[in-house]
Amino acid sequence: MYEAETQNIAEYRQRLKELRSCLNVEGVSHEIEGVEKVMSEHGFWDDMESAQKVVKKLKALKSVVAAPDELHRVLEDAAVLIEMAAEEEDVTLADEVTAQMELAKKDLDRLELNSLFMDPRDTRTAIVNFHPGAGGTESCDWASMLYRMFTRFCELREFDVEVLDYQDAEEAGLKSASLRVSGPYAYGTLKSEEGVHRLVRISPFDSAARRHTSFSAIEVMAEIDDSISIEIKEDEIKLDVFRSSGAGGQKVNKTSSAVRLTHLPTGIVVACQIERSQHRNRETAMNMLRAKLYDIEVKRQEAALNALREGQQDVAWGSQIRSYVLHPYQMIKDHRTGAETGNVVRVLDGELDLFVESYLKWNLERRSRAARAASAKE
Repeated sequence: MYEAETQNIAEYRQRLKELRSCLNVEGVSHEIEGVEKVMSEHGFWDDMESAQKVVKKLKALKSVVAAPDELHRVLEDAAVLIEMAAEEEDVTLADEVTAQMELAKKDLDRLELNSLFMDPRDTRTAIVNFHPGAGGTESCDWASMLYRMFTRFCELREFDVEVLDYQDAEEAGLKSASLRVSGPYAYGTLKSEEGVHRLVRISPFDSAARRHTSFSAIEVMAEIDDSISIEIKEDEIKLDVFRSSGAGGQKVNKTSSAVRLTHLPTGIVVACQIERSQHRNRETAMNMLRAKLYDIEVKRQEAALNALREGQQDVAWGSQIRSYVLHPYQMIKDHRTGAETGNVVRVLDGELDLFVESYLKWNLERRSRAARAASAKE
């Protein structure tokens, strides 16, 4: 009795051991001790700004070891429960054992997924923009469907979502929208959705009920912190103010508090309308612009590095990453990873785990291939 569960515990312990090594839990624990020693020194809080950065670093370090330590406790509790149930041959504990094993497996799977977040930016807050493509009302409606899918996924992951900007399209759907999403590994989780999404369906806006193909784009950037300096000159910025509108705007549209910034050297446009204060909206918009400029530079460097390693550049922005076919059959397929499903309703309702996890594994393998290619050339 309970032989299978005992074997599973042994397997889970080995997987956890490998994960602790991969995540360098012991090394991080020593680093935590060093940071805590610094915080205990006299005069640590005299420089509040510097102290806050150290506190933030400590919090990030502790988040690395917290999950493996908690999983270790879950596995030990499960092992004790299984041993007790087996010794007493108590079948009444079967349901409790099953529940404990399911919890352990769920936590282990999530921890293994988190180990795939290799980019230092993965832990940061994400700024997400939605852009309809060519196609008029059909494309705007598709953008609003993606917006709902995305926000539903964030709800399921218990991420905090703040609407920075939302502009309704003239007939249906959205013209543009921007979100700030925060939570554990927010950027790392959501970056899989960046790119052009293609929809094939019978258009509800076509009186002849013909099949249409629409495109809309999602842009995902990591919000930058004070440790990264992005210089933007005042004379490079064009400021426009307007009354807020759209989702969330009804409460703040009595004055021209919404802000639109245009970065003249690049033509980048960002907008924020969520606050009543024009000053606060401008500050948020500036942060969005800094994140965008930083994102462009990081991707430029990555593209150049990939070109050197692999002899070619990946087409990121503007490329079709995923197709959603609703007619004549139902299928959603990611063109990068090959992941696909016929359950389009659940995906459009926010169940994106299949695509997020497939992307993380695909991206890790791509990085590994690039590293091996670079080593071979050396």
